[in-house]
Amino acid sequence: MKKLSETPFIHETAKVTQSTLGRYTEVGAHCHVAYSSMGDYSYCVGGTQIAYATIGKFSNIAANVRIYASMHPMERASLHHFTYRSAQYFEGEDDDQAFFDWRAGNDIHIGHDTWIGHGAVIMPGVTIGNGAIIGSNAVVTKDVADFAIAVGVPARTIRQRFSDPVAGRLDALKWWDWSHAQLHTALPDFRALPIEAFLDKYQG
Repeated sequence: MKKLSETPFIHETAKVTQSTLGRYTEVGAHCHVAYSSMGDYSYCVGGTQIAYATIGKFSNIAANVRIYASMHPMERASLHHFTYRSAQYFEGEDDDQAFFDWRAGNDIHIGHDTWIGHGAVIMPGVTIGNGAIIGSNAVVTKDVADFAIAVGVPARTIRQRFSDPVAGRLDALKWWDWSHAQLHTALPDFRALPIEAFLDKYQG
């Protein structure tokens, strides 16, 4: 049985480039993570590609997700790589660093305790709030609020997971900042207590 620890688990077929991984994180088979950070306990599996993203704690990222679908230069005469990955094509030419800087400036922010469904695509510049759910195969082109459920192409919010008062209390509790020991102690309550009973117990 696989055992996660404070040292990130990176599958032998995965590739992580210039990125930061928190405690108890996992980068699964054939995943690529570049120029990004993943908070404690977050994971991605099965061919997911992530670039230029800041991902919070406890993010659940399913297989074949694309976070940051790279934009091509639509305003130019050509969309092709040769205009910005020029060193691959022409002797003595440099790559177009300004274009790559522009890409990096359209980074993605994903909150804590999120669920990104199988095959979803998160476009550059999007922010996904804490506790949000993105449906399978959704294409997210606009921000998604805390605790919202968004589905479809393009993705749209179909409902909130909780009422505004409950969502506000859960966001204020910030259980995702608890220590590993606190999470372990509270595990039976995470499993069994209804959300309002959980909040009543841990908000005092």
